[in-house]
Amino acid sequence: MEGTLNLLFLPPNPVSLLLKINGFRFLVYLCHMKHFLHWIYTCLLLVGIPFAAIGQESPSDRYYEAFPTELTTRYYFSRKYTAWQVGDKTGGNTYRFEPNSTLNMGVGATYQNLTLNLAYGFDFLNPDLGQGDSKYLDLQAHMYPKKLVIDFFGQFYRGYHVANSALPGSASDRFTVLPDMHVRKLGASVQYLFNGEKLSLRAAFLQNEWQKKSAASALLGFEMYGGTTYNEGGMLSPSLTNEQIGRYDRSRFLEFGPNAGYVATLVIKRHFFLTGSVSTNLGLGYLSSFEGGQQETSWQVTPNLFVRGFAGYNSRHWSVNVNYVHNRVNLPSTTAYDNTIMTGNYRFNLVHRIAPGPKLGQSLGKLDSFLKSLRNRGNKPR
Repeated sequence: MEGTLNLLFLPPNPVSLLLKINGFRFLVYLCHMKHFLHWIYTCLLLVGIPFAAIGQESPSDRYYEAFPTELTTRYYFSRKYTAWQVGDKTGGNTYRFEPNSTLNMGVGATYQNLTLNLAYGFDFLNPDLGQGDSKYLDLQAHMYPKKLVIDFFGQFYRGYHVANSALPGSASDRFTVLPDMHVRKLGASVQYLFNGEKLSLRAAFLQNEWQKKSAASALLGFEMYGGTTYNEGGMLSPSLTNEQIGRYDRSRFLEFGPNAGYVATLVIKRHFFLTGSVSTNLGLGYLSSFEGGQQETSWQVTPNLFVRGFAGYNSRHWSVNVNYVHNRVNLPSTTAYDNTIMTGNYRFNLVHRIAPGPKLGQSLGKLDSFLKSLRNRGNKPR
């Protein structure tokens, strides 16, 4: 039995040689080394063309789409809160003190990395339920660069209430008001988003992007919180507990440590989405409470929780969604109490993306160039 082996791609000007081994014929082509290398290079180039085409991402392959030249406008409702929770180890009861923060209605816009929102708590959205008045400044910033998740907290509240259903005994009113109770909290959390190339939290929170495919990512970072609480009559006064104990009137705390989490977006038929994020922190912290001139300080390692939830509809020009952010910091326990501070924000958004007019587009372009110049100046080595 005889056979012949032939090459398909031939170098220029080959010299053939016919070999016969064990009845098989082999046709071998010989050439100069220069011609042979040229032939190899040509074959590799031809083979590489389809792979280069595969590596180029088409619009249909993108996980999310950004709208850098468009203005994302929104009409929204929002409410922020910072609650203080005390667990009484002696009586076995838990008391959650909440401010009477308002439900706000407002408008806003996002262009590139600049966002401006203006809102007001109108009376018709906030009927008087006997919760008292709260004075507060609530500064929450939730920022989502491509591969980072950054949160800042600055809460300054005065005026709280507690539901009487949580108090021992019966009460004629629904709430007990503590008008002089103060809660202050400062903090920050920074996390690295490992899969920022495919997952966009800006699409869920700012709506200036559109997540078209499901994606997920791990989170890893660090967070730190500190603050104070104060109430002249005692955080758990006898008027609340019917006991002559628990009159600690102020406390201060500090807590810091690493965090880790996971975030995922489920996209249904390209337009409907569900986004959930959960991260936990193992923080080292201390809490000092003051009662009757005596101070008790406790150092502990405690777990904390940070959750976010987003759901809605997104398209090329419109988006409708709801979102919720909740940060729970479990502070070190004292001999008699467990203390927790909870900060959050929930909102409803109706979003429309538009192309800015010539004058507005020119002004926004100048503003964007100015912000980029500031960033570039800050990145220059000194």
